[in-house]
Amino acid sequence: MGSILSSDGVAFRVWAPHAQRVSVIGAFNDWDGSANPMQPEPRGYWYVNVETARIGDHYKYQLVTQGGEIKQCLDPYAREVTNSVGNAIVHDPDFDWEGDELAMAKWNELVLYELHVGTFNDDDSSRPGRFISITSRLDYLKRLGINAIQIMPVGQFAGMRSWGYNPSQIFAVDSDYGGSLGFKRFIKRSHQEGIAVILDVVYNHFGPSDLDLWQFDGWSENGKGGIYFYNDDRAITPWGETRPDYGRGEVRQYILDNVRMWLDEYHIDGLRFDSTLYIRNAGASGTEELPDGWSILQAINETVAGHHLGGITIAEDLQSNDWITKDVGAGGAGFGSQWDPNFVRPIREAVITPEDDNRSLESIRDAILFRYNDDAFERVIYSESHDDVANGQARIPQEVNPSDPTGWYAQKRSTMAAALVFTAPGIPMLFQGQEFLEGAWFRDSVPVDWDQRDEFRGIVRLYRDLIRLRLNRQGFSRGLCGQFTQVHHLNDEHKVLAFHRWDLGGPGDDVVVIANFFRDSHDEYVVGMPAAGTWKLRFNSDWHGYSELFEGYPGGDVEAIPGAWDGLPFHASIQIAPYSILIYSQL
Repeated sequence: MGSILSSDGVAFRVWAPHAQRVSVIGAFNDWDGSANPMQPEPRGYWYVNVETARIGDHYKYQLVTQGGEIKQCLDPYAREVTNSVGNAIVHDPDFDWEGDELAMAKWNELVLYELHVGTFNDDDSSRPGRFISITSRLDYLKRLGINAIQIMPVGQFAGMRSWGYNPSQIFAVDSDYGGSLGFKRFIKRSHQEGIAVILDVVYNHFGPSDLDLWQFDGWSENGKGGIYFYNDDRAITPWGETRPDYGRGEVRQYILDNVRMWLDEYHIDGLRFDSTLYIRNAGASGTEELPDGWSILQAINETVAGHHLGGITIAEDLQSNDWITKDVGAGGAGFGSQWDPNFVRPIREAVITPEDDNRSLESIRDAILFRYNDDAFERVIYSESHDDVANGQARIPQEVNPSDPTGWYAQKRSTMAAALVFTAPGIPMLFQGQEFLEGAWFRDSVPVDWDQRDEFRGIVRLYRDLIRLRLNRQGFSRGLCGQFTQVHHLNDEHKVLAFHRWDLGGPGDDVVVIANFFRDSHDEYVVGMPAAGTWKLRFNSDWHGYSELFEGYPGGDVEAIPGAWDGLPFHASIQIAPYSILIYSQL
């Protein structure tokens, strides 16, 4: 489909079953609709080979509809376009992938970093950021410790600035970001730094603006979108009446071909799917089951499993539905993991709530322990994402203290949330700039404030230390990569909670996390421990080195002695600062 390089020029194929005539026009024939008419093929396809066409030529399809209208449309399969209302470009598929052999981390050892190309490293306020500008920050991300970038959508969208969730051409990489070549270079460089790339894709709707797919060959029913879309109430989404027709073979193929393209042509390591609720359900509120949508999700996941061993698919469903991550063979949708509202919502609420008495430790406990299908890593956990820091919400430091978003309260409680992200069971994720107290709310026109990285380098170190513990870089915190969790201490009066993480158990594996959600410190505070002996303090979020505002409250190693406590056979006495988290393990 699309433009196909051949030994004698370029071939073109397009699906337009209701068109009376179709031709390809471009720089190679002076945009003359009579020069290269396309020949009809079975099932509504049209084909022509143009000997004079070459890589880099601009082109479009000219269609004559059943009503006699002459339309000029972008190629739905165009790998490259000048812009969302411009021309398609005959694409050069060749790229030097030599040496691109990244083995993505196992899912229980992934640490994701969500970023938006247009604002991550915008060094020119007159235009959005580009892939090449992200590349210049890869060394920073590597030192931070993350091993996978989850990149917001890069399919061609309307206008110069966008979150990316309004795709006009799903096969073309946005030209303002650097296009196909820029994206491939970025992916290869990321892989060379040991960083996987997971791409956010949008199949719950297309457009709705600058959408040449709309009534593509002139046919439609009920004033709806034509061959690529449902033409009844199933078309309705919160973003317009542009839900693809998942029940039509050619449209299913269009989506599955797009999935294959990202995996095969771009070496993408995984895909994150926007709002799968509105793929599997219809209706403006997403409450009407859509069997076609469920089956396309299954087909997508079977495609990824068959094409890309080890690649992960992540659903943004947010409905706490176990079936999203159950195997296709068991009737599930087949995703590897899903964003978990059962973590982000209570954890944000816990640290944002002004009054200590109103913090619910039971909600925090439930957030820590929740899992899908009894698998800790079938969920992605986070305290900030592009959705959670916009749409009426803001960054956590801003929410904690709008008048002083870099002050003591904002620093203490936002870093508590971060520590829970890296110690609770699940795949942890950060959102760009979170690690240096990025404030306000996310907008596609406001770049990350990199000056804050230097100003709050201690907070960056706090995040780096948490990531090293999460990934067991020093060999004494394996339990944070494990399946097992027990919340063994919950004191709602003093707002102290403790939990035990482990994989196989024993020294180097067992990890105990203690969190104080109270405004006062606690001295000689007793908690249960899973084993006797010395427990080394691996992390104290109140360490003065993380912030000049932190007191550096004395913690230190503790000795666990016999005596049942909290349902465990041993106990220890600890000291913990206000709004702080301690992490202990044994050698």
